[in-house]
Amino acid sequence: MPVERIEHTATGLAWYQFTGEPLPSSERFVHAMVTRLGGVSQGTYAGLNLGGTVGDIPAAVQENHRRLFQAFDISEDQVVSPYQVHGNCVARVGSREGGSVIPEMDALVTSTPGVALLLRFADCVPVLFYDPAHHVAALAHAGWRGVANEVIAATVTALTQEFGTRPRDLWAGVGPAIGLQRYQVGEDVVKAVQRTLPPGIQIAEKQDRRWHLDLPGAVGAQLQALDVGTVDLSGLHTAGHTDEWYSHRAEKGKAGRFGVLVMLK
Repeated sequence: MPVERIEHTATGLAWYQFTGEPLPSSERFVHAMVTRLGGVSQGTYAGLNLGGTVGDIPAAVQENHRRLFQAFDISEDQVVSPYQVHGNCVARVGSREGGSVIPEMDALVTSTPGVALLLRFADCVPVLFYDPAHHVAALAHAGWRGVANEVIAATVTALTQEFGTRPRDLWAGVGPAIGLQRYQVGEDVVKAVQRTLPPGIQIAEKQDRRWHLDLPGAVGAQLQALDVGTVDLSGLHTAGHTDEWYSHRAEKGKAGRFGVLVMLK
């Protein structure tokens, strides 16, 4: 499935979204992988930094959120975010959780129209979910630890248990993340991720005696193994494109966070 780039003239923001079947029109399902463009943060955080715990000026982060909400015509009270910890915990949220931050959580699921799920990234993999049969959505954060801890399987299980989702009905989109060429890791990381994949699937390779991990590929392999009906990889990579995305690895740990938004209508 292709991705489409959208520019919002009023705010200067830009984002990507998946297009085509089986996704419904934006009148029913809103999703956006929001670039760093259009914000007010300066220096190493330049752009639309949505990370409030990375050292940026709080007023700048607040203004960046205001611009984001303006672009999507939503209020702060509609937005639910998790405090991401690279684990595998999943929370079901609705209008009662609007405007709040859910502690120690790496995935959110909802069936409530008007509740916007917002997670933040800077190399880890955003995974967007939509079940058209039950009109429910989810959003997960998967770094290598989350992949090793099987946060993707936990999210699919939560959708199944909470809403009756059948994996074959699910669409999953794998968003912007660090690519294989830029992601050098230790052999222990490769082994931790590899053990979660079906036999015969390789998601790492050695280059100049160093391991490189295909993190989006590992997520895609896990989704396929879970029998998810449609899996689309965005092909958007962060570390090599810091003009549009924040990258913890490429920016040597001094990076902002870009946002990914999912909302039912």
